[in-house]
Amino acid sequence: MRKTIKITKQYLNDITYSFLGCCINVHKELGPGLLESVYHQCLIEELKYEGISFLSELEVPITYRSKKIEAKLRADLLIEDCLVVELKSVKEIQPIFEAQLLTYMHLLKARKGILVNFNCLNIFKEGQKTLINDFFRELPN
Repeated sequence: MRKTIKITKQYLNDITYSFLGCCINVHKELGPGLLESVYHQCLIEELKYEGISFLSELEVPITYRSKKIEAKLRADLLIEDCLVVELKSVKEIQPIFEAQLLTYMHLLKARKGILVNFNCLNIFKEGQKTLINDFFRELPN
């Protein structure tokens, strides 16, 4: 049985920091230029190694006018039941990727999301973007 953890801004920031550390480790080992699926699988192994709870390829439920829609929409990762992750390996991050992540956050009622692009020289400086929403702003510190 999982223990109940009170989600605070600090808790989410700590999870984000730990997750980014995993991304940096994978990127240091592999470097840029590989397919997103390769980074995804290696990141799964790194998360397991670090003991971080996650769901991979999480189906995102869609409800429209009170009816569940049968659509195959999947978020790359959900970390510790509260941080939505969208992985990329592209030349540059496009605004639509951020919009996609914000939509996943809204549909999953997640407070924070992170977009990670492994096709860069430095994950921390240029390969990640953290997004928050009103759910996050309402959390206690």
